[in-house]
Amino acid sequence: MTDITSILGGEWSPTVQYCEPAEAQIADAMRAAGVEPPKQIKIDGQLHRFSTQGRKKDDSGWYVFFPEAPVAGRFGCWRDSIDSVFRCNVGRELTAAEKMAVARRTAEAKAHRDEARKLQHDTAASTVEAIWTNAGAASGDHPYLQRKGIQPHGVRITGDGRLIVPMYADNSELSSLQYIDAEGDKKYHPGGRARDRYWVIGSQDGNQPIFIAEGFATAATVKEVTNCAVAIAFSAGNMTSVTGAIREQYGETQEIIIVADNDESGVGLNSAEQASARHGGRIVCPPERGDANDYHAAGGDLAGLLFPPVDDWLIPADEFSEKPAPISWLVKRWIQRNSLIMVHGPSGSGKTFIVLDWCLHMAAAKSTWMGEKVRAESVVYLAGEGHNGLKGRIAAWKQHHGSGPLDMWLSKDGCDLNTASGYQRVVDHIRGLPSVPAVIVVDTLHRFLLGDENSAQDAKTMLDSCSALMQEFGCSVLLVHHTGVAEEAQHRARGSSAWKGALEIEISVVPPKHDGGSIQIIQRKSKDAETANPHFLDLTPVPINGWLDEDGEQVSSAVITAGKEPESKNSEKNSEIFMKAWFLKPEFVDGAAVLSSAVWGEYLKQNGSSESTIKSYMSNKGPLKALLDEGVVTRVDQDWVVVSPELNAKLFGRGKER
Repeated sequence: MTDITSILGGEWSPTVQYCEPAEAQIADAMRAAGVEPPKQIKIDGQLHRFSTQGRKKDDSGWYVFFPEAPVAGRFGCWRDSIDSVFRCNVGRELTAAEKMAVARRTAEAKAHRDEARKLQHDTAASTVEAIWTNAGAASGDHPYLQRKGIQPHGVRITGDGRLIVPMYADNSELSSLQYIDAEGDKKYHPGGRARDRYWVIGSQDGNQPIFIAEGFATAATVKEVTNCAVAIAFSAGNMTSVTGAIREQYGETQEIIIVADNDESGVGLNSAEQASARHGGRIVCPPERGDANDYHAAGGDLAGLLFPPVDDWLIPADEFSEKPAPISWLVKRWIQRNSLIMVHGPSGSGKTFIVLDWCLHMAAAKSTWMGEKVRAESVVYLAGEGHNGLKGRIAAWKQHHGSGPLDMWLSKDGCDLNTASGYQRVVDHIRGLPSVPAVIVVDTLHRFLLGDENSAQDAKTMLDSCSALMQEFGCSVLLVHHTGVAEEAQHRARGSSAWKGALEIEISVVPPKHDGGSIQIIQRKSKDAETANPHFLDLTPVPINGWLDEDGEQVSSAVITAGKEPESKNSEKNSEIFMKAWFLKPEFVDGAAVLSSAVWGEYLKQNGSSESTIKSYMSNKGPLKALLDEGVVTRVDQDWVVVSPELNAKLFGRGKER
């Protein structure tokens, strides 16, 4: 016989993993899920009921387990809404056939459970209907009602003195009952369906809100204070479904106010927030621990809590226009205070250099930028990429300008700013700074956006985050973004049109048209002021003192300096051609002259241009393309829109508003 011990590295014996019997594994799984297991567990493919509280009449626990190996099934507790799948550990990986068999058995167990649950619900519904019909009305002297300081509002009473609160589906089909004894102990009718059930006390007036409360005492208190209809959800877990049912019944314009319990666990408020987020509705929560009934009983102003004073959101126009509100600038004509700004340009156009130059002028308390006044302010620069390059650029700028300390902070990396966690990360870090920033830069938008920049919905979440930052810190937010790839998209931001609509200021960075040329920055939009004249800027190399690479060679960066406007002999001539074409069908959109491609083509035909010339001039050549490059016009879909204040001034008042 061959000796294989040398091959296996010594004496060999098979590894056997010991597994507990199925019944023991099931009991452990039940305890882990929060269900106290029964003394005996039957594995026979049938549904079994048992008590999870040790009470004789309590049979809300259930299980179904199939004996075929490996043992599998389901268990749970109807009272606590527990439903768990179980598969016995056999000490090895299951075969594909065994996995399919387990899936089949757990599905079959679910069918057993659903059938039993439906039968239980149907039986309970018939029983509770008879109990509710035959029960007498409760009076206001019931101990629980007196202790809570509330009226009965139509609840009834059992023969043993417990209050009965009905639980309806769609407030019409009675499904179950809640029993409340003198001490406030609450029980649901055994087998009745409590999930998604509610009861409305009071009648709804079309001009009044509908309240949603967790328990009967809270609902009764709100009803008595407001005289409005109140829906009882019976549990925090029902808040979302009940709010949805009320919304569906009364429509999108119905005002809904969700009254949350202020419990230590936070479950009440969390459930209310989920209901509000999904179906809409204002949330009210007592400032102290407890519910609205506790707050009212302790002397709190519940009416004031439910209906807070209306602020001065609407003010008279005369008062609104009484005092001047001049625009406040961080960099005159370019960076407006408390505004959403976007700087866009193609990759490598120098947009980060320009934005950094503005920020560093503010952070270093420089008095002017290209002749424009600058405010000394704190800056937060959220940098999503290129940190090594940013180090050199800032060092070169400080050296070139002889700058002292900077009131500026940079992020180590990017984050998803349009998510709750990403937004909170930014806010928490900014709150910890010694000064509040006047501007927060997001460079680039793509690095801080979770989702698709072409999606209007994703754009909205990002814009909402920017708006929240502006409100939180009273600052401007400057987004650095890319332009599209196509030639006609080089003068607008990439992605959804929602970006442009939300901006106060939009700035294009246009790279040089030829070697030795200057970068051009063009203000495409200035919502509250006249658009600034374009600037021409250069990138000037700066060797950084004391910076050497690993080979001992000098490290250099660049800084923004004033450039020179290129001479354009044909600029005036091209503007005249535009005006002649525009007068064929003079139009304005939002105060800007617009020339459609159809009208431009008609002008070319009337002036004897050949088909090839017309085709060329309609795309990427000719006088309008020259005006586009000079920042006189921009391209929006099939239209040529004038962005030059001088040319718009010449045409103003001569056209028809589209």
